[in-house]
Amino acid sequence: MAERHKDIASLPRTANAPKRKVFVHGLVLDAHIGAYDSEQGVTQPIRIDFETDVIEPANPVSDSLEDVVCYDRMTQGIKAIIAEGHFKLVETLAERIADLALSHPMVISVMVRIVKPHAITEAEAAGVEIVRKKT
Repeated sequence: MAERHKDIASLPRTANAPKRKVFVHGLVLDAHIGAYDSEQGVTQPIRIDFETDVIEPANPVSDSLEDVVCYDRMTQGIKAIIAEGHFKLVETLAERIADLALSHPMVISVMVRIVKPHAITEAEAAGVEIVRKKT
């Protein structure tokens, strides 16, 4: 993903550089996920939310997809990760999504929340939320 962004306008790197959030909430996908025997070989719905903190390029109004963190490209990347196969843990999937987001040169941090709405019968949902930052 980072290779695609070689021509991004110069990024300001000062502590007071302008920032923005890029997010997708409520992305519902079917995934092969789960550690229990009953979860093997079947898909189940998951809901994904992610929010990225992004340093704006030097020209934040260039009106070019190449100068932003594109939420559609992120979504397509998430779909590609899920298509790779079975994940035992939502934590593992969350880490993979965070790595994807942080591979973009403009992203400085990311929050990923994955919810399994049918994980616990008596609960509305169960899942995990992680926050990762570039060091």
